[in-house]
Amino acid sequence: MPEPYFQKFAQRSPPRFPAMSQRRTLAWHFMAGLTIGVGAWYLQWRWLQSLNPDALFFSVAVVSAETLLFLGTLLFYFDIWAEQDTPQKPPPLTRDDAHLDGPGPIGVDLYITTYDEDPEVLIPTIAAAQQVMCPPNVSPQIYLLDDGNRPHIAALAHRSGICYLARSSNEGFKAGNLRNALMQTAGDFIVICDADTRLEPTFLQHTLGYFRNPKVAWVQTPHWFYDIPEGQAWESWLKTRLGQMAQPILPTLATSLQWLTGRDRVGADPFLSEPTVFFDIIQRRRNRNGASFCCGAGSVHRREAIFAAALKRKSAAVDKAQGHPPGPASPIWINSIPLQPFRFHVSEDIYTSILLQEDREEGWTSVYHPKVEARMLSPWTMEAWATQRLKYAGGTFDIMLRDNPLFRRGLPWRHKLHYGATFWSYLTTLWLPVLLLAPVISLVTGIAPVEAYSAEFFLHFLPVIFLSEIAMVLACKGYAIQPGRALALSTLPIQLRALWLVLQGKRPRFPPTPKTPVFGQGHHHILPNLCLMFAMAGAGIYGTVQTLRGAESHDMALLITNLFWLVWNMAAVGRIALAASWSPDTAPSPAPTEETTNVHDFSLYR
Repeated sequence: MPEPYFQKFAQRSPPRFPAMSQRRTLAWHFMAGLTIGVGAWYLQWRWLQSLNPDALFFSVAVVSAETLLFLGTLLFYFDIWAEQDTPQKPPPLTRDDAHLDGPGPIGVDLYITTYDEDPEVLIPTIAAAQQVMCPPNVSPQIYLLDDGNRPHIAALAHRSGICYLARSSNEGFKAGNLRNALMQTAGDFIVICDADTRLEPTFLQHTLGYFRNPKVAWVQTPHWFYDIPEGQAWESWLKTRLGQMAQPILPTLATSLQWLTGRDRVGADPFLSEPTVFFDIIQRRRNRNGASFCCGAGSVHRREAIFAAALKRKSAAVDKAQGHPPGPASPIWINSIPLQPFRFHVSEDIYTSILLQEDREEGWTSVYHPKVEARMLSPWTMEAWATQRLKYAGGTFDIMLRDNPLFRRGLPWRHKLHYGATFWSYLTTLWLPVLLLAPVISLVTGIAPVEAYSAEFFLHFLPVIFLSEIAMVLACKGYAIQPGRALALSTLPIQLRALWLVLQGKRPRFPPTPKTPVFGQGHHHILPNLCLMFAMAGAGIYGTVQTLRGAESHDMALLITNLFWLVWNMAAVGRIALAASWSPDTAPSPAPTEETTNVHDFSLYR
């Protein structure tokens, strides 16, 4: 049996995420304030003095999109305003320390969920779970939850000496699988692992201490994809293909390609999977308000909180079905409505988080633990990437349109703003295409969305861009932010498809992200990106020819300004298209140092 592809990455060490210094925080706050002020000044000028009267509809559409993006910036700034980690405490030594009733040790159930993953994926996951160090007076039990009900996986569990649980149906997808296990186990705390989640030995030692606070419902740890390809330096990549004869020009060629592509290495993180900014910036800073949400794998939950919230939801559903105010319900009605400890949904993790956080009576809160305590596999194929992104977008749109937490009375207003930032980031799907296509329209028609590309325009526009870039670099601790912007544009077709499916009333399904790469499939997912790139290229060529011919509708200022944005947009849209031709051969994997593993991108929400 060949060695699994991810085995060669096993020696990688997880990155460290130090806390943000007070000096950097002050600099970030100062630049954020400047950006907000200059941005408001720019928009005031755009609305009142820069609209093109000869193309008013086009001009208003563009400035409206700019305004909506500015509102998203305000939400995002609130989202990541300050870092405030929860003080880490030692694991509870007794049940009283963890605010648990009854005698005996503290029970911890480690759930490994699986559906169709191969044994080669599950074997290291099981081995890692068995190597987790157990604090004193803690009794762990490992369960393999097989929603595929496969005999060979049952045999694997038996050989590994762990418990095996399966069910005859797939009701509720992953949430239903978890419910099935919760009904058959009794651990005080539940650790959730996906099929590829390899826990670090320190997982329980570093997370259980937070539950000394009786109101902590769950603890979420960062996701770290240890198999993300690091790629090759451009010069090395060119040398392999051009040979020694091209040695004199290799440095120049490498520098040129680095500048043109905006990428330091070829083949590095082809699917823009690195989640560091999401976890170390967004989730970590939501922690100041107890508003970080559960992301499934790598989390540990208090059983009492899960069931208390589920019973309340069931009681409310029974009351609603009976058509009377909340109160005692008949056993018949109670039995007819299923209990959902984790809400049956494609995004059961964030959905259940919202339902717990809105319970003001119980006052449940969450903790984000900033240290990596688990490693996972990233998408290695176009099919896996598209499946994951469609699931994320579809689940978020479904919650937003059908059960929006912003309208829930119990959810604190700060939490609503945090979730509002999440939803707004997905809603940019509606107005981002306006800005994406604006250069195409201008180059084809010769019509500008502003009255003129004058010195006054650049005097207002450039300070906004300059200050916002500095603010983002400071806010994101210097992590790379361009890949995340590329991801936002590259995923537009998928997000639009997800929104359309939800608007049609189709419930998002829960297809597991493929863990075993099969190359050469899924290329149809990038066809919209390729069509868009061809349209952009055609517009650029047409606009250039018209300007050089001296067409009355085109001038050099319009050409240069729109070509700049067109090339940037094409590079962003095409970034994921390049991944379709990526193969592991372009991504050798030397064991990196902590410094080289800490390569990040600005991934958007979930």
